[in-house]
Amino acid sequence: MNEVPITAIPIEQVERAVGPKMFEQFQASTADTRRRLGRSTVWHINTTAQGGGVAEMLVSLLAYARGLDMDMRWLVIDGDPGFFDLTKRIHNNLHGHSGDGGELGDEEHKHYEMTLAGNIKNLLKVIRPRDIVVCHDPQTAGLVPALAEHWAKVVWRCHIGPDKFNDSVNRAWMFLAKYLEQAQRYVFTRTAFIPPQLDESKCVIIPPSIDPLSCKNQPMAADVVEAILGKTGIIEGGLGGGDPVFTRENGSVGRVERCADMIHLGRAPRFDRPLIVQVSRWDNLKDPIGVMRGFGQYLAGEEASLILAGPNVSAVADDPEGLQVLADVEAAWRNLPHDVRKHVHLACLPMTDREENAAIVNALQRHATIVVQKSLQEGFGLTVTEAMWKSKPMVATAVGGIQDQIESGVHGLLIDDPTDLHAFGDALKRFLHDPEFAKKAGEAARARVEKEFLFTRHLCQYLEVFDDMDPNPHVQVA
Repeated sequence: MNEVPITAIPIEQVERAVGPKMFEQFQASTADTRRRLGRSTVWHINTTAQGGGVAEMLVSLLAYARGLDMDMRWLVIDGDPGFFDLTKRIHNNLHGHSGDGGELGDEEHKHYEMTLAGNIKNLLKVIRPRDIVVCHDPQTAGLVPALAEHWAKVVWRCHIGPDKFNDSVNRAWMFLAKYLEQAQRYVFTRTAFIPPQLDESKCVIIPPSIDPLSCKNQPMAADVVEAILGKTGIIEGGLGGGDPVFTRENGSVGRVERCADMIHLGRAPRFDRPLIVQVSRWDNLKDPIGVMRGFGQYLAGEEASLILAGPNVSAVADDPEGLQVLADVEAAWRNLPHDVRKHVHLACLPMTDREENAAIVNALQRHATIVVQKSLQEGFGLTVTEAMWKSKPMVATAVGGIQDQIESGVHGLLIDDPTDLHAFGDALKRFLHDPEFAKKAGEAARARVEKEFLFTRHLCQYLEVFDDMDPNPHVQVA
């Protein structure tokens, strides 16, 4: 178990991020709850400090909360490869997919509980009775009983779920449900994700959010975008004259120094060539192979290139499938016709420095002509929110929380069937051939994020949950 260091963001930065009107509303909404929290610590627990939307959101939410003098902390628990294979199986099952096809029986319960038992001993040394603990996703569900019996007030936060329940989804919930009964609240991204195995009266809906001043979303000049993408080897040529720099969370100047590991035929795309980009983990549910095939079948004659970008696969501890998925993507790339393959580029982004990685993603999304998220299933899709904030036209699938962000034809274009490559190709060509429509969609997307998906709303909703919880945990200790 490790505690992730959090640098407080001064409250003045909130006003800079969201403007004076929203800042005033934010202060009024949080004042009473902050006072009632008193000396209680709010702990967030998950299994990785980098890679994926959960870790990214926690960085900003906790930093702003600490700037408001709230004692919010972040713990990352440990697990062995077998534990993460198991929890990835549950993750896939909760999306309605069979994953590796493995069991969720007695032996799996035993391994899951044994792994968490060692973490629980360390957790109970630092978490006090009456503290609030937010456990994130399936990896942490087994912590709930011990924390509740320790008189902590426990919230279990589930970031994922299916569009439709099937046998895979139900067996995952049968595995998890017995661990969750003693949580005081359940937080879901969408109402549709709530399973019948949980008490719906304890469920709260809180959509995710972005921080507009984070390294991934902060403003970035065009010459800096070009310098960062040139430094990393992702793009060739451009405006010239910029430095590959960004502002770190502590206010200091950061510099992009590391290169991406690129898989491509010949040279990187020119800076002036239209670019279609998907940024995501190397995960089959993100359908990177489908993105390549759709591009190859329907955009081969277009003046455009495709970049599929994801993290260095050795850097995301809780995703054991990443290495194999990347290998499968590379194999599919090698099978593309030569004239298609030369315009498709795979980028493994450096993860040694989390903020540097975020700045690279920021530059790549800002440079993109179109941003894609062709997921087969999706909890929410923060990469969609990030691109919308940057006024980018989105082509995405109508799955999970993506549907809550994009109204098709207004903020982007949605594909009803994630496997419909023809519709995917048509949507890409519509934006490529109609720059004015693409611009209007990007502007509408930015306005929607500003209204609905910034961290101020997200943090206020969390504080409302904490404020509404029973001050005396319902589990009594003899």
